[in-house]
Amino acid sequence: MRLCGAVFDMDGTLLDSMSVWDTVGERYLRSVGYEPREDLNEALKTMSLRQAAHYLRAEYGVTLGVSEIEEGVNAVLERYYLFEAPLKPGAAELLARLREKGVRLCVATATDRRLAEAALKRCGVLSCFDGIFTCGEVGRGKDEPDIFEAALGFLGTKREETLVFDDALYALRTAKSAGFPVAAVYDSHERAWDEILRLADICLEDLTRTEKLWKLLEA
Repeated sequence: MRLCGAVFDMDGTLLDSMSVWDTVGERYLRSVGYEPREDLNEALKTMSLRQAAHYLRAEYGVTLGVSEIEEGVNAVLERYYLFEAPLKPGAAELLARLREKGVRLCVATATDRRLAEAALKRCGVLSCFDGIFTCGEVGRGKDEPDIFEAALGFLGTKREETLVFDDALYALRTAKSAGFPVAAVYDSHERAWDEILRLADICLEDLTRTEKLWKLLEA
């Protein structure tokens, strides 16, 4: 497979950060005086921040404006991304090797741009990427292909030569349906790994062990 471009998800793929998303909705709602239901985390799982803000207004009656809700959620997340979120083992080495091979890289994430840039910079890998795309800026979550299409247009690479890395089944399915080859990265928060194994062109259980990736690219 010839590889000229790669689109990387951030949370759960490059960063070992999915745990914070398990509770951010609950923390935010309680901070503004609302008690979350048991289904909240699952409901927010595939949403961009803006979609989540609309959901909280519609489903919980939060009276703040959409922008104010976004600011409040970002305040909960800010400290984590600025000071704590770690890279997954092997991520920095993988990015450096791809760059050495001349592959253009970008990020496609549901996380706010400022937080994404801060976390990647602190972890020493921001300079690896030619661009960053967020679901909030694109206006769609990864249940739609818009963010992948935007990244592809920016990279200027052929679709079949642009590999999408993600840990989430729904995002991998979206990219695959849009004609991209997809690389699944294991994260314990994604429970559909068996289904991912059947869908993805390549599956990486650990970013410190990428032999399968290089063999695919050399084929």
